[in-house]
Amino acid sequence: MKKDIEIPVVDNVYVAVIKEWDEEFLAQTWNSYIINDRDTAIEMALVVTKGYDEDRKTSLLRHGIGTIKAKSSAKIEMLQEELLAMNNEFAVTFFADSKLYEKKYIFRKNTINENAFQDLPVMDQRGVLVK
Repeated sequence: MKKDIEIPVVDNVYVAVIKEWDEEFLAQTWNSYIINDRDTAIEMALVVTKGYDEDRKTSLLRHGIGTIKAKSSAKIEMLQEELLAMNNEFAVTFFADSKLYEKKYIFRKNTINENAFQDLPVMDQRGVLVK
């Protein structure tokens, strides 16, 4: 029965976007990260990303991140400047405590900018965070 189905709530797992120096491109680039601020590791982390607005949408990108240790982070992907003017959705799925967790994190269009920077948990950096 539906009442018997437990849907676990995702706590202390975030998605952040950081502007940082890229040695390969020799420029500042926007990179997205998944942050595990839990006291336990998360396993088999999968992230599906897409960008969209009223007129356009990007293709879906799937990222198999794997295990993310407790109090650590992992890079998801680089975001091109053009995508910042769109809604950016990150659908995160992972296993922890023998349960399957899932949550969607959405950066609304034009919210990824340096004015929205804040201190990020676990990472010693500043960026835009969605809880």
